Formats: sequence, C-alpha cells, structure tokens
Amino acid sequence: MYEGAVQDLIDELGQLPGIGPKSAQRIAFHLLAADPVDVRRLATALTEVKDKVRFCRVCGNVTQEETCRICADPRRDESVICVVEEPKDVVAVERTREFRGRYHVLGGAISPIDGVGPDDLRIRELLLRLADGVVQEVILATDPNLEGEATATYLSRLMQPMGVRISRLASGLPVGGDLEYADEVTLGRAFSGRRLLDV
Repeated sequence: MYEGAVQDLIDELGQLPGIGPKSAQRIAFHLLAADPVDVRRLATALTEVKDKVRFCRVCGNVTQEETCRICADPRRDESVICVVEEPKDVVAVERTREFRGRYHVLGGAISPIDGVGPDDLRIRELLLRLADGVVQEVILATDPNLEGEATATYLSRLMQPMGVRISRLASGLPVGGDLEYADEVTLGRAFSGRRLLDV
C-alpha cells in the first residue's frame, strides 16, 4: 500500500503478536511523527534487549546474568517449584506475593496444532532439577486452556514416579464476576474446586 521504508516498517510491526495491519499502520505513523530522540531510544532498547538479555540457566526466566535474581536469592524455598509457561507468568505470580519458592519456565505449552511437542519445551531440564530429591512439591501453573491442561497432565504423569507432591493452581470464577456470564467449563471447575468455609 505504502512504498519503501514505511511499508517495510508496517510489515515488520505486523509480525508482532497481537498487532494487526491497522495497529501496525497506526504505530508506524506514530513513530514517523515522534521526536527522533524518542525513536532512537526505542531502537536502542530493542537492540540492547537482544544483545544483553538471556534465559536463566537454572529456571529459564529472562535475565541479564547467568542466573536470574529469583534463582540467586538464598531466601527462596528451593523445595517448591512453580512451573509456568512463559517468563511473563513469573511476573504475574510474583505480583501476588503469595509464592516464595523457585520457578521453572517451560517456554510454552504442548500444542500439536502449532507444532509444539514436549521436546520443544524445557521439560528435560525440569526433570533434571527434580532428580536430586531437594524439591518436595511442584505446582503446575500452566494456563487454564486446552494447551495448558494438556501440558499439566503430561507433566504430572511424568513426575508421578519421582515421589514429589504435584499440585495444580485452582481455577474457577474470577473475583467480581457474575455467575450468569461464566461459561460452563469455568463454572464446572469452580464447583469441582470448591472448598469448605471456616465458620
């Protein structure tokens, strides 16, 4: 539609997840109108993140060091590992301030449709972490969708013989939600995961 560098920019932005053609065009024209200093700062940040950021050799979280700050923190409980799909999930769990153990980032979820199998994830590394007997519990915190459930089921079957306690994050109705708007699967999970009230 456009020519040269503008169309190249729109095409590249359109490759980003969640950015459709209209959003890519809007961002491209925003960058064209932006102060050159701001655009250079963005370009520098993009280059630096590719040059400096790597994945933690222990858990797979993003870091600029060999190990991430969570794995390097001696105050974290190393007997409990929370397994998540992506580094952004670590941030979400950390925001709750409820979990004081360590993490393991799989790098995705099993999805045959997308061509992602168990060998494409950091499952081997997880099993190696469990081999020394230090870990007593593994919390499976994969997404509550088809791929996340398949991944959690696969992992629990693999870990069962290892003698660790395996738990799954509860799922169900969100706080502030209305029953009438809940889908059947969510409502069903809320019923099966119900707990007794201490009166």
